[in-house]
Amino acid sequence: MIQYKIELQDRYWYLIFRFLNKAKLNNNISATDVEETRTFLALLPIFASTIVMNCCLAQLSTYSVQQGMLMNKKLTQSFEVPPASLNAIALLLLLFSIAFYELFGKRISSSNNERSTSFNLKRIGAGLALTSVSMAIASIVEAKRKHEAVHNNIKISVFWLEFLYVLLSFSDMLTLGGMLEFFYRESPASMKTISTALGWFSTSLGFFLSSLLVDVTKAVTGWLDGKDANGSRLELFYAVLWKSNSSHLCTCFLWGWQDG
Repeated sequence: MIQYKIELQDRYWYLIFRFLNKAKLNNNISATDVEETRTFLALLPIFASTIVMNCCLAQLSTYSVQQGMLMNKKLTQSFEVPPASLNAIALLLLLFSIAFYELFGKRISSSNNERSTSFNLKRIGAGLALTSVSMAIASIVEAKRKHEAVHNNIKISVFWLEFLYVLLSFSDMLTLGGMLEFFYRESPASMKTISTALGWFSTSLGFFLSSLLVDVTKAVTGWLDGKDANGSRLELFYAVLWKSNSSHLCTCFLWGWQDG
């Protein structure tokens, strides 16, 4: 049954990238080169589905900090929490979670290649799902913060943003870790280095896309043209990120089903 499933997967990618067969007419290109290229190209849809997740992650160092500056930062009467330091709590939780993963996660995954591939794809999918949840929460929190600030002149606690930091931190751990293991395991032997680099390339593209998306949003909608977060429609921008990442989550499920 497993062998039959693997044959179906190979047949699927063969049909998708059948144009590569023309390369075999070149005497300088071997059939092995063609098949390795086909395998590498089959990894790219999974890679592409994670770019928007990293775009969402970029908001932790930009608009989330601006939001925090307009919120109640007091921890005690004499001490205020710097908004940019909220990520420290998320990182501490992340460090503890890695120990739990090493203890329990390795038992969940199997030494069997098919099971391990499926496990890594599920990690990526779980990371993308957490990103969508975090963007939905971010949009709701921003709407609540602005309503209280504008209509009631009340600053809600900056720790409402901690949900966003924690969820995106765990999302980054699951997605990046899953990508690195998945790409290294599934890539051809001659392409393992470049395949591993796809995970970090996704991070770079995500942060670049964040800057581009902000500029386009300002030019087209004017949502982010306010002097501060109170004069902007940041909640709508977060909603756009939620919708974009959710569509990429569906893409990941679609292509992951073909791989796993």
